[in-house]
Amino acid sequence: MRAPQPGRPAALRVVRGKLRPGAAGTATRTAADAARRLLPAPPLPGWILPGRRSNDAEPMRSHILHGDPARTPLVLDSPHSGFHFPADFDAIVSEFDLRDGEDCFVDELYLPATELGVPLLAAQFPRTYLDPNRHAGDIDLKLMEGGHWPHEHVPSGKARIGKALIWRTLDDGRAIYGRKLRVEEVVGRIERCHAPYHRALVELMDAAHARFGQVYHLNCHSMPHVGGKMGEGGEGLARADFVLGDRDGTTCSRAFTHFVADTLSEFGYEVAINDPYKGVELVRAYSDPARGRHSLQVEINKRLYMDEASRTRHAGFDALRRDLSTLVEAVLDYARRAAR
Repeated sequence: MRAPQPGRPAALRVVRGKLRPGAAGTATRTAADAARRLLPAPPLPGWILPGRRSNDAEPMRSHILHGDPARTPLVLDSPHSGFHFPADFDAIVSEFDLRDGEDCFVDELYLPATELGVPLLAAQFPRTYLDPNRHAGDIDLKLMEGGHWPHEHVPSGKARIGKALIWRTLDDGRAIYGRKLRVEEVVGRIERCHAPYHRALVELMDAAHARFGQVYHLNCHSMPHVGGKMGEGGEGLARADFVLGDRDGTTCSRAFTHFVADTLSEFGYEVAINDPYKGVELVRAYSDPARGRHSLQVEINKRLYMDEASRTRHAGFDALRRDLSTLVEAVLDYARRAAR
């Protein structure tokens, strides 16, 4: 794989988004500091696998860590691949519909990376229950009793499409709840799901950075092949094969973004940058390129590996997983050279 050349335009078949100039400043660490102050979360009671009754509930934790920390300067996380349903969800739509926001099988697609010593953090709770790719204060006031949130309020604008910390609507615009949520309910979800997931990611990144002086973080997602009614970029918008998000060049070096884009383009994939996904909290909160902390969001078009209607894998799954394994090998080589 050829070495990246800073400042050189990426050799992409299609790049709808553009990296705009701007120095990478110090990232806000508020969320990380808040996560560190919280005690370790106990197992989550009352979690239900899809199709099981509430009396079949079994304890679970908020996340699973595949692999070992700090063996390499590369960290992967899959925050939206969980589908273990909590008994207190109290949604008015089916479990199948609640998987509307799930990045189905993304943790499985990247799992071979652990054979290279790369850790993979994977959330177990559904994204529609709580979205870990949001600030803990990103509360949708339309979903709260009395329209009130007494704690820190850090709106990201995602409430506009019903997708703040706790989703109010599905991608097609249907309401998830038939009532408003109480403050204590939301606080409980933050303490059991959001805080431990963020704490685990911070610990992985900090350990790699402490050992190698650099850490490269791939925030792993998948996306519908076209935008829904409440989707990013507008209804009916066709998406590229991959969308890379670095929040307009602020969460990782532009050279790293272009390296990943070039690699995927060489595999024959259509790649876009920052359009329509720029990256959200998990790349924003813990990145600081000037200090060797690089985070890049990677969105995969679901049509490459699954049938979106049935939410099942199709014949493209294995080929995509092989390509992602090759990508991880290339990124790992890039990260090791940068860490020397």
